[in-house]
This record gives sequence, C-alpha cells and structure tokens, in this order.
Amino acid sequence: MALYLRKELDNGAEIGVWQITETEEELKALSATPSDEMEEISFIGSESLRCQRLAVRALLNTMFDEKVYLSHHDNGKPYIENNPINISITHTNKYVAVILHDEENVGIDIESLDRDFSAVEKKALSEDEIDDLDDDRRNEQLAIYWCAKEAIFKLVSVYNLDFAEQIEIERFRPRGEGELEATFINKDEEEEEYELEYITFDRHVLVWVVGE
Repeated sequence: MALYLRKELDNGAEIGVWQITETEEELKALSATPSDEMEEISFIGSESLRCQRLAVRALLNTMFDEKVYLSHHDNGKPYIENNPINISITHTNKYVAVILHDEENVGIDIESLDRDFSAVEKKALSEDEIDDLDDDRRNEQLAIYWCAKEAIFKLVSVYNLDFAEQIEIERFRPRGEGELEATFINKDEEEEEYELEYITFDRHVLVWVVGE
C-alpha cells in the first residue's frame, strides 16, 4: 500500500496522497472498485490512466470507513454518491491526491515539475503575473501558478473560466512549501478572496484551496 501522505488541516479539510507503485492488478485488489465503475475504467486505452483511476479508489478506501461510490457531475466535478462530503481529485502518472471537507467546497491540483510549463505563461497568466516571474525558477513558478488556478477552477466550478483574467495570484517566490493569496473575479465582476497552500516533493507540486 503506497499511502504517501494523509494530513488533517486546521480548516477542517483532509488531504490524502497516494504514490502509484503497484501494478494494475495490484491496484484492482486494493481499490475494491464497484463493478460498474470497473467496467468504465476497463475501456480506458491507457494503462497509466487506468492505474491512476484505480489509485484514486485505493486512496478513498483508506480515507473512508465505509465503501464509497464515486461519481461525477455533468461538468466533471466529482462527488460521493453515499456521502455528502465535498471532494476534489487530481492525478499524475506517479501520484494521485484528494482533498475532503464536510462543509466547504474544495479544489486540489498536482503536477510534475519535469513537465515544460512554458505554454502556461500565455495561456493562463496576466501581464502582472508574467512580470513577476523569476527567470531562475521560471518553470517551477509557472507550475505553481497553474496548479493554483486549476485548484480554484475546481472549487468554483465555472464554465469557460478565463484563467488569465478571472483568477489573480499575488506575487510569490517558490519555496518547498508556502501560502498563496488569490482573487477570483466572477461574471458579475465581484471579487472573492482565497488562501491556498502548496508543497513540493519528489519533483511534484501540490496546491489546494478550501472555500469559506
């Protein structure tokens, strides 16, 4: 069993991270995935993606006392059919992570720092955010920006969200872990403030946010 991290936060949320070290068959045994979901997973062509889905199920099995049934809304947002808890899920080839909260909406995102994030600069950053980039740690900083904006996107669940115009991340410098200040501007141009946290480990960055 490759539970990498399980952490309860001061705001009542809980985070779990699973490192994918098992084979697909081992994950099937650990995940106890319901038959209808297992059938859906079997149609996924990529073995890596199948393993990621199964690892999510294995992680949920360690975080819940009872068997849970995972489903998704039409917009892709996950939910537990037999539990009203709020959940957000993220995964890479090597890790999957979830965040849970009994009352508040949540968002989480993980990325490998071995990816090239140069496209994020034009796709998701404002001019002010681009000006704040540090050339020495540019790719890492872009990864954190992307994860932060993805986490907020998952929390607010808004269609056609403009990452550059509607999510603003305050200036920061990458560290091993830290906090981020963000502003979400909704369609009525009303501003909502969020505090995010992030950690870096094993060439990955993980960012999460809890609504208020």
